[in-house]
Parts: sequence; structure tokens; C-alpha cells
Amino acid sequence: MRRFLLALALLLVPAPGGAAAVITAEEALARGEAAIGRSLPDLELVDADGRPLRLDELRGRPALISFVYTGCSTVCPALVQNLHPAVAEAQRTLGRDAFATLTVGFDARNDRPERLRSFARAQGVDLPNWRFVTADQATIDRLADTLGFTYWPAAGGFDHLALVSVIDRDGRVYRQIYGGVFSAPQIVEPLKDVVFGRDRPLLSLPALVDRIRWFCTVYDPRADRYTFSYAFFIGLVVGGATLSGVLLWLVREWLRRPTSARAT
Repeated sequence: MRRFLLALALLLVPAPGGAAAVITAEEALARGEAAIGRSLPDLELVDADGRPLRLDELRGRPALISFVYTGCSTVCPALVQNLHPAVAEAQRTLGRDAFATLTVGFDARNDRPERLRSFARAQGVDLPNWRFVTADQATIDRLADTLGFTYWPAAGGFDHLALVSVIDRDGRVYRQIYGGVFSAPQIVEPLKDVVFGRDRPLLSLPALVDRIRWFCTVYDPRADRYTFSYAFFIGLVVGGATLSGVLLWLVREWLRRPTSARAT
């Protein structure tokens, strides 16, 4: 299993000349896993339309964060194209405003807003709440370090970790997803946890409703989509009716016994 994760973790951008990696796959994966639980710093970025975005604006809403560079012609476009249908399914299932998606251009010198806008258009990204963002190199490096994203210069571009970070409502890294090919459950399942608050105590009606939605939102592999299943409720009703029937039978049998027998 670990070997499989390592193969997914370093989905490297091909570099002419076969430049050597600065760190090993094991080290890159370890950095990614070490980031789980960290809080996003309040950094200021700018999106492809030139609008500023402070990461603190994401608080209260989960997010997906990935990294690309616009000079890449192979892996980065494929990563975004493969992520697109999974994000679309997550928006259909959970609500398009339930979470944000950020793709960060980490080559600050070249990944300017206009290039990010062209890159997003070329990959067919047309979903709401998906913003392509960049910043100065120091800001990007701080965000990358926080999220455990690793990259280094290579001949013809960069080598880097293929990583999507799932951020919870409190701005903490909840889950790391490695690789450049994504199934709907890989993206939707961790988002279900942070959108519906699986770990939140059931102290209010909205929290109870979210927990029910978490239980009942299930993946149908035949249709390759999520549905709201009533099987959970049906199971509760059938189980409750069965238990009630057994208890009623036990009480009736106990009441039919003579009083002297009941006393003993």
C-alpha cells in the first residue's frame, strides 16, 4: 500500500534531460502527511481576474487547494482536467456553495493573473467557486510549506508533488489526496466529513440534520454519482418495529404468567 501511495505522490512533470529529484518520494509524502492538522496562515493572494483573496475569508467553509504552474503542458493540465468532474459531482451532491476550490499557480514569476485565466479556460474550468490564484513567491512558498506541498526546479520546468489538500471549516488541513487521477469518492467523501461536520457534537437540530445527510449521501458506483438514500431511515423503521414487537411479546408473555410465578 505504501509503495502505491509513493507512486501516486510523486506524479512528476517530465523534465528534459532527466533532472534528479531534490528529495525522495518518501520525503515528499512524509511532508504532505505532516501537514495534516495545520492551520492556514492568513495570506493574501490574487485571483485570475485580479481580485484579492485573503485565506481568512475561507473560514467557516471547507475548501480544496491544489497547486499547478501554467508553463506545464502535461501533468498540471491533466491534474486540473481530472479534478474537474470530481469537483462538479461534489458541487452537485453537497451544494455549489458548500465549499471553495483554489488552484494555486506556484511559479510566481510567470503565473500572473492573465496566464492563470488562460490556463483555466484551456482546461475547461467553468464551475462556480473555483478560483485560480497566485501571489508573490514568498507568500506561495509559505502556503506550500504549510500544506506540505513540495516542488523544485528541473530542466524545462518543475518537479512537484501531485497533491490536493482538503481544508475544514476552521481552516485546518483535514485530508491529503495524492495523484493526478481522481474518482468522485476520493473528493466527495472527505468533503462530506467537513461540510456536514461528522465530528461535531449533535447539540442542535441543524447538526442533527447534517449528520443524517452525511449518513444518507451515498455513492452509486453503477451510475458513478452520489444519491440521497432512504435505506438508513428504512432500516431504522424496520429495526425499531422489530424491536418493539419483540418487547411487546415479552411483556404480554410476562403478564400472562400467574402472579405467584411473576413474584418469583
